[in-house]
Amino acid sequence: MQKLGLIAGGGSLPVEIAEHCQRSGRPLFVIRLKGFAGAGLEPYAGAEVGLAELGKCFKALKRAGCRAICLAGNVARPDFSALMPDLRGLAALPGAIAAARKGDDALLRFLVGEFEKEGFAVEGAHEVMDDLGLGEGLLGRVAPSDDALSDIAHAMDVARAIGRLDVGQAVAVCRGLVLAVEAAEGTDAMLDRVADLPEALRGRPDAPKGVLAKAPKPTQETRVDLPTIGPATVRAVARAGLAGIVGEAGRLLVLDRDEVVALADELGVFILGVEPHAP
Repeated sequence: MQKLGLIAGGGSLPVEIAEHCQRSGRPLFVIRLKGFAGAGLEPYAGAEVGLAELGKCFKALKRAGCRAICLAGNVARPDFSALMPDLRGLAALPGAIAAARKGDDALLRFLVGEFEKEGFAVEGAHEVMDDLGLGEGLLGRVAPSDDALSDIAHAMDVARAIGRLDVGQAVAVCRGLVLAVEAAEGTDAMLDRVADLPEALRGRPDAPKGVLAKAPKPTQETRVDLPTIGPATVRAVARAGLAGIVGEAGRLLVLDRDEVVALADELGVFILGVEPHAP
């Protein structure tokens, strides 16, 4: 079993992966990204590395005997002028800046390529943990109403369309009306905007209508940045008066799955995996 180097940003996903490796007996070394990785990763063997310290990162991984890596967690788009790169990071910086001008997906693909140049195999979080992805069909006990089915289809179409334009991964739709699309603010902030809309346009927590859809972008580096939901997403969907969440089976990550299912059942939110869209 190859030792895994976990390049850890913020949020619960890196912690889930670390705990999974510990349970399954997979050797692990954690690169904790300064300013992003949470305290939950401190008990694991590893090193703290700055965002542009690629040389330090590569050396630490190789010294630890890692042959595979997984990039996981939240990392804000950097201010390149404020970065403090080491020599290896400095060499990569022009390419990173050029890639960033083409969008976040291009930047992520560039970073993956830098790790591959150093001989590391790159694994997606859903490949490290094969039960992390949403399956096809319902997750939990709540099923969508017949009225929700047209919103589900339309929302997935819109989510895929904004993905083709590299806008975002998520959209909220109610009775055929697009209530909001995700851009740089993220899904939870988008859902806060939906919650502020007049109830005539959306549902209410006691009479939910509409759906949140999330879909990966066609050119997305799925080993690094698949769409994700967690307990906060379920709460925000319910607060916004939406009836459920839909995503492509195998292409939507579910964090804290047991809590997500229990919360969705409690709040009456359906979670549905649909067949992935052919490119």
